[in-house]
Amino acid sequence: MLFHSVSLKKNICARIKDATHLFFYTFLKRKSYLRCVKVCLVFGLRFKGRDIISIKDFTHEEIDYILNIAAAMEPVAKSGSTMLQGKILATLFYEPSTRTRLSFESAMHRLGGTAIGFAEAEIASVRKGENLADTMRVVENYADVIALRHPLEGAARLAAEFAEVPIINAGSGAEEHPTQALLDLYTMKKELGHIDGLNIALVGDLRFGRTVHSLAYALSLYDVKLYFVSPELLRMRREVLDTIGERIKFEETTSLDEALPKLDVLYVTRIQKERFPDAAEYAKVKGSYKIDASALRNAKKDMIVLHPLPRMDEISADVDSTSHARYFQQVWNGTVTRMALLALILGATD
Repeated sequence: MLFHSVSLKKNICARIKDATHLFFYTFLKRKSYLRCVKVCLVFGLRFKGRDIISIKDFTHEEIDYILNIAAAMEPVAKSGSTMLQGKILATLFYEPSTRTRLSFESAMHRLGGTAIGFAEAEIASVRKGENLADTMRVVENYADVIALRHPLEGAARLAAEFAEVPIINAGSGAEEHPTQALLDLYTMKKELGHIDGLNIALVGDLRFGRTVHSLAYALSLYDVKLYFVSPELLRMRREVLDTIGERIKFEETTSLDEALPKLDVLYVTRIQKERFPDAAEYAKVKGSYKIDASALRNAKKDMIVLHPLPRMDEISADVDSTSHARYFQQVWNGTVTRMALLALILGATD
């Protein structure tokens, strides 16, 4: 597949320039788009066979590299590729999922690979009592990479200890969701042009929300200011605050009103009823934050609203038609980001 225009060619090279050596940059200016992606992947061989367990395992440079490869995957996602032909992804989802599971499978298919797996533990041998370690030992014989979602914290790291193929954490309890954080970063960079210098609010369930834990860790590698907006009961975990507090400034508050005019990104999450051990405690915080179009009147014109989805009632439908809404674009961005990860992990260089 060749460049469709000189401007597209320059745009692609600009995106990958910061992630590659000058030699590769010079080389890529003269090559096809797909060849650009492949040469970048050669440069990223340190990703080959790597587990994706926690966003904390990545450096700033590695994250930027992944984001640039994700940008290079945009036209590949639309045209298709045989980059991963013959490779198999297993999606093992012990918890319900729509976006993450389908995003992984779509990413694999768009790169020419195939996907197998299950969408709920009840239809698998787990129901018969099979433990996670044995499941990993079995499934690694069927697949080249495994995307695992599990209700227990630490499950992905445990799986990686037993599996010989790479494990991608697709959500581990209330702990982390590293690929969501990567696609969120990609969305910010794609929509606003940069990440450094942004004022970002994470709103809602900061205690049980695995997406905000991974995102806070990732953002702490950049020059940003974070606002954590939540009910007292759902404040950001102490271990997260202790880690990021060594790197960036943040504020904790229960009200969004004061911070809103300063924000470049408003990241809203739902209150996760399924994580609460006590229904009475959930009732106390249910519906704590509801963002509608009128609430955004004091926001910056170019502020974007993000949400990992699914949403309940925390973002009103009237926000969908505003210039701020970007949560449905996040879905597409998740596909290209996971394409980048799969290609890197599986060493798609031929």
